[in-house]
Amino acid sequence: MTTDVQAPVTAPPAPKAPGRPRHPLRAELLRGFAPWSGLAALLSVGGLMASKAAQWQGSWPETMSNLHLAAAALAVPLALAAGAWQGGRERRTRMGELRASVPRGPLAQFLVCALPVALWVTAGYALAAGGSLLAGLPYTSAGHPLPLVLLGDALTVGACALLGHVVGRTVPWRLAAPVLALGGYALFGLASTADSAVRFVGPAGGFPLGSTTVPVWWQPLVFALWGGGLALTAVLAHAARRRGIALVPLAAALAAATVLVQSGDSMWQRDPLTQRQVCDDSAPRVCVSAAYPGMLPEVSDALSGLRGRLDGVQNLPVRFEDLPGRPHEDEVELPNLTPIGWGVVRGELTDPQQYAWEAAHKLVREDCPTLKAQDVRIARTDEAVLRWLAPDPLWEQIHSTQSRGDKERRAAYRADEAALDHLKAMSPETRRTWLSRYFATARDCAPDPKEVPSL
Repeated sequence: MTTDVQAPVTAPPAPKAPGRPRHPLRAELLRGFAPWSGLAALLSVGGLMASKAAQWQGSWPETMSNLHLAAAALAVPLALAAGAWQGGRERRTRMGELRASVPRGPLAQFLVCALPVALWVTAGYALAAGGSLLAGLPYTSAGHPLPLVLLGDALTVGACALLGHVVGRTVPWRLAAPVLALGGYALFGLASTADSAVRFVGPAGGFPLGSTTVPVWWQPLVFALWGGGLALTAVLAHAARRRGIALVPLAAALAAATVLVQSGDSMWQRDPLTQRQVCDDSAPRVCVSAAYPGMLPEVSDALSGLRGRLDGVQNLPVRFEDLPGRPHEDEVELPNLTPIGWGVVRGELTDPQQYAWEAAHKLVREDCPTLKAQDVRIARTDEAVLRWLAPDPLWEQIHSTQSRGDKERRAAYRADEAALDHLKAMSPETRRTWLSRYFATARDCAPDPKEVPSL
């Protein structure tokens, strides 16, 4: 006989306590179009900076100038287009009635949809800017980044995304986003090339190119207030219950624009580092701008052969200088280290031999073309000294073409070579004495021909 054993009765599991509902902003931030807009900003700005790296790595002012212009030319139009595309999403998906049934107010609904794109585009620009700063750090030897410029640009990019969102919601046109992007880029171009005060309120804010000027500390913040005030005015006028409150940010934007226009070019000042220089202890001394002190060993090494040939020679300038303006009578100007990307790339001279030739050229009647055309003997002497001080293969190759010219050019070539051979054949002591006499008149554009030694 079998007996039935009943299974123990277990109580059903207790229902889980309802968790805190997730805010819809989280879903918008992590999914959908917003992350892709941030990626687009990162790749566009980062790609442009990477393609022009040789022009800014090694100089903080150049880095900041390029980042600012990349924000104005790429990030701002992209933010306008991304905001407009996101703003037209509800109309494209026909979710207008569903949105109207949500208990949240229109401003809250607007921000839930608009803020993710603004935050992602701003983050994309910020990541590209941060990567650029890190990429330039190993090659800069003076100065520092300008965090307020980066902050002002990031705020402007986010404001443009909000402004574009308003346009996307207001204008029922699928091409609103690309047209807005083209309009933003065209506005950047027009404002950047304008001579009037409108350039100071354009997308680039009248920001000057080059490595010799920096903005005053408040300029990026006032410019961000101008753009942010316009965007907030449009948002409140479109979505706020009390639209009259939009007059407050509008007044702030107009006040900021007034400050920008009236301040004009006075918002930029010369970089103090470009007014100073650092020097070595050689003779003649070599001095480079304090904005690039790391270039001093590089320049000194490039000129070592030139200075070795001048060892013991009298009547030389006391230094090679690198300051704005004309050098003093006892100085000679160094070849330009700027703009970055030509003679200097990532803290190194691209052609030290050419640089030495240019430096030697500045020692030898550089600004006297009329004299050289009138007095062949002096011109031939100058050229022989220049070729001996700093031989340049390219110049020698060009000069050698005279040997294949007509009879007159061949004769001039033979005379030039004879003068150079004469200088090379001198004993060191005789050459130093001769060069001392030569450099007593080497920078005079109206010398007494009898005082200029010949070869």
